Amino acid sequence: MNETQGLTIGSLFISGSLLTTWVLMLGMLAFSAFIRRKLLQEDNPWRTSAEILFTIMENAVKEVVPSYYQQVTPFIATLWIYLVLANLLGLIPGLHSPTADLSVTAGLALIVFASVHWFGIRNLGLKRYLQHYLSPNPIMLPFHLMSEISRTLALAIRLFGNIMSLEMAILLVLLVAGFLVPVPLMMLHLVEALIQAYIFGVLALLYIGTSLENKTTQPDQGSNNT
Repeated sequence: MNETQGLTIGSLFISGSLLTTWVLMLGMLAFSAFIRRKLLQEDNPWRTSAEILFTIMENAVKEVVPSYYQQVTPFIATLWIYLVLANLLGLIPGLHSPTADLSVTAGLALIVFASVHWFGIRNLGLKRYLQHYLSPNPIMLPFHLMSEISRTLALAIRLFGNIMSLEMAILLVLLVAGFLVPVPLMMLHLVEALIQAYIFGVLALLYIGTSLENKTTQPDQGSNNT
């Protein structure tokens, strides 16, 4: 399904990318329920694989936010898994990676934007969290706001541009050279899909870590003053 296809309900048009995302989310929920049952059983390959994968992701999060990894890991892990699956969908004939649609990557970037503030406010409190926009001087407020906007835009555009360009390259070579020649490009797509998912998740983790960092530094400054 490509982005030009979709579902029309009255005057409402639901794009193919959004439909693919919903199907992917339902698949992830169903698989999560399956894995949950396996985790309650004795040792089995599914349980072992899930535990290894989760431990790898948890350790990666723990390196950035060691004091808050239990809060942050579920969000970042879900983001990584979704991005890997979404990026790889373009390798299946007839399907289109939803992350090659700017509206989808923009939505993901907005989710990251909201999560950064949610984790910061949850741990710091609204008043203290908002004060960091005035640090070290109130004149920095416009620059802090521009930084928030620019990094959110960069998240959306970076992922969209990389996945779309790979899909377009494979399609063009397929049309010109046939079915066998694009195999190296498909392998490149596989590697790039994993890399782009990892980078997006790491950037989201770093942004969250920056918001949580305010909590760890401000109390120390207060204790030094007293």
